[in-house]
Amino acid sequence: MNTHHAPSIGALLRDWRQLRRFSQLDLALEAEISQKHLSFIESGRSRPSREMVLLLAEHLAVPLRERNALLFAAGYAPIYLARSLEDPSLKAAKGAIDLILRGHEPYPALAVDRHWTLLAANGAVTRLLGLVADAELLRPPVNVLRLSLHPDGLAPFIANLGEWRAHLLARLRQQVRATADGTLGALLNELSEYPYPAEAKKARHDAEMEAGIVVPMQLRLGDVVLSLISTTTVFGTPVDITLSELALETFFPADAETAEALRALAANGSGTA
Repeated sequence: MNTHHAPSIGALLRDWRQLRRFSQLDLALEAEISQKHLSFIESGRSRPSREMVLLLAEHLAVPLRERNALLFAAGYAPIYLARSLEDPSLKAAKGAIDLILRGHEPYPALAVDRHWTLLAANGAVTRLLGLVADAELLRPPVNVLRLSLHPDGLAPFIANLGEWRAHLLARLRQQVRATADGTLGALLNELSEYPYPAEAKKARHDAEMEAGIVVPMQLRLGDVVLSLISTTTVFGTPVDITLSELALETFFPADAETAEALRALAANGSGTA
């Protein structure tokens, strides 16, 4: 006999509130409702309206996918759609993504989803992926973080592996804390277990303590070391789950030598996304 019960709307809201480190009073003040009303919702003594669920989700910065789960738990139909990037309704967004990726040549740029799955990339990324020894790592779905830190991926070519690894793990750890996403948690555990050289361990950076500091990725390419800094772009105020979970990672040369090497690589190669 299956005795498993789905979490109630009250329990889910309480979990998100605690994850965001809000007291009931904090959230009540933010949402401009009474603490008593919020307490009744969390305890199950009061059923929130759909508008109330969305209001509390907004103030708790709940991702759109999980907002659907909150609505369902409260007895309402989900309102946020998750469509493929190839869906005609997302044609404008897909066009913007393609424009950014192509326009960033000869520098690397790629699009990833919330689990760091590669969705699209420009030719510069494709050319650099030729360094990867294990073809299995390039078999879709490709996880960008796994590809970066795996011993048979790009890790052997990253000159500042300890620093870059610490930066990526700190960023992923921050995502896990913010989303409580089990898949990201499992990915963090997997990547943390990857072996890396002793000299890289000695080069660990403060990035392990604080994500968001600009840390370059120094990638060995023959006799040249490419020094790349990254930026992240997201869609503003998306109402589609796919777009809300999509990020564009664009890399810029940190020095003139890197810019020249990437231009030369583009001139000598013809990789396409």
